[in-house]
Amino acid sequence: MPLTIDMITIDTGDARKLAEFWTAALGTTIQNDWGEFIVLAPNTESGPALGIQQVPDATPGKNRVHFDSHVPDRLAEVARLVALGATEIAVHSVPGLVWTVLADPDGNEFCVGQGGEEL
Repeated sequence: MPLTIDMITIDTGDARKLAEFWTAALGTTIQNDWGEFIVLAPNTESGPALGIQQVPDATPGKNRVHFDSHVPDRLAEVARLVALGATEIAVHSVPGLVWTVLADPDGNEFCVGQGGEEL
């Protein structure tokens, strides 16, 4: 039987603060709250849950795994996420796809892309 991904967990120095950002960003709710470990409900029926885990150590550099999402209006979504506390880092493109690299309030990078766009 193949492996399935049921939850993706982000390490952070402040679980509550990061859970607030990702709950608003994903339009979801907190499913379980154990203080230093918070689980957000999947925002789609088939999507994985998102875990927010408080740890004592800061991330030493760029995170090695990141989220990629695709939306119909990349610029509007980037503006919404920046208003919630994300930071815009860069914009990249390949033929038929443009994406913006952002960082959440804890510095974890993620991408928001839109197909068919041109820079």
